[in-house]
Amino acid sequence: MTTKGAVAAHEAVPAGTPPLLVELVALAHRRLTSGLAAALAEEDCTVDQWRVMRALADGEGRAMGELAQALLIPQASLSRLVDALADAGLVYRRQDDHDRRRITAHLSRQGRTRLARLDALAAAHDAAVRTACGLPDPTGPLTRLATL
Repeated sequence: MTTKGAVAAHEAVPAGTPPLLVELVALAHRRLTSGLAAALAEEDCTVDQWRVMRALADGEGRAMGELAQALLIPQASLSRLVDALADAGLVYRRQDDHDRRRITAHLSRQGRTRLARLDALAAAHDAAVRTACGLPDPTGPLTRLATL
């Protein structure tokens, strides 16, 4: 993405003023997410559904509040996402063994199989983006930005 492209995308920026970092990151996020959404749509999956499944892939299970906080998804939206994934048999909920009031979400066996296919699509999208941008490993600067 060029600086001119970012400026053109944000008409509120006065001519000749370079875009702010937040504008460039927001524009890059939107473009990356829309490309990933198109790739995941091949498997009838949304980006947020894929993110939930990835967050549950460690097999430990996550409380809904923790999951919402980790994924930066409002709890009500996350509940709807988990409901849809549970209806499809990709995740399940279980009462915590130590605290019966706590419900944890877990990835099912079917969910693991589906996640493997989705991760392959996401990895292909990631590789194409890296090739198109000439970015071998942008994770360092992006990780620093994500932890600010």
